[in-house]
Amino acid sequence: MPIPPYSDLFNPLLEAIKELGGSASIVESDEKVAQNLNLTDQELAEAHDERRTELQYRLAWARTYLKAYGLLDNSARGIWVLTTKGNEVDVVNPSDVTHFVHLKRNQKSKFAKDRNVIVDTNNVEVAKAEAILEETWREGLLAKLLELSPAAFERLCQRLLRESGFVEVKVTGRSGDGGIDGVGIVRLGGLLGFPVLFQCKRYKGSVGPGVIRDFRGAMIGRADRGLVITTGTFSRDAKIEATRDGAPPIDLVDGEQLLEKLKDFRLGVVVKMIEHVSVLSEFFDEI
Repeated sequence: MPIPPYSDLFNPLLEAIKELGGSASIVESDEKVAQNLNLTDQELAEAHDERRTELQYRLAWARTYLKAYGLLDNSARGIWVLTTKGNEVDVVNPSDVTHFVHLKRNQKSKFAKDRNVIVDTNNVEVAKAEAILEETWREGLLAKLLELSPAAFERLCQRLLRESGFVEVKVTGRSGDGGIDGVGIVRLGGLLGFPVLFQCKRYKGSVGPGVIRDFRGAMIGRADRGLVITTGTFSRDAKIEATRDGAPPIDLVDGEQLLEKLKDFRLGVVVKMIEHVSVLSEFFDEI
């Protein structure tokens, strides 16, 4: 089946988050929706832009609308959860959701235009504004990453791993080394440490299973765990190959996760908090 429009993903998304226990990361919910819809590898690989598939893009808008409708909310760490209302709803009418969001948006626009004032927005407008702002900084950051030279991107990944708690992170970047770009040590409890080999792929498309197999082959005898970081996405087969039984596990960081990590550690990203000032009427009532 073709990728459904975002409105037709409202119910599959709600169902997926319910099956995952009422909360889920974007990656978890996207994978569960794809699984429940029985999407083919070709459909999952359909690209929307350099960093996202078409399914990821449409699910992002589905989340935005369901949040505006009051069924979903998200934490600062990108975990999406069902609200009290969301837990009580099994199925929604997609046209009701889109009509509600569009109606609220039009009402706010008309109110502001008629009075020539800027009005405080409700959760519908906030959700849409947040989505637009998210797209803006993500697209800008991704463009900067794709402009980097391979060596500069490796150094950035090195810095990211250090910020994440890796020690003795070294970039090797030797050609003919099976794609291994470096190695770092992960410390457990300050006592135990084990090496993790990593590969950095400044990539616009979807990374396939062949890349994972080649990388694992180069790992043999050198480390028991690997990490592949890309600006693109990973195909379903690549994800399956990364966690194949009996083979050294390889962790995957796609473009969306990479951008989020750079934001978390403020690497090339500045986050400004907006100060909101409110008047406490009760304070004056008590004088």
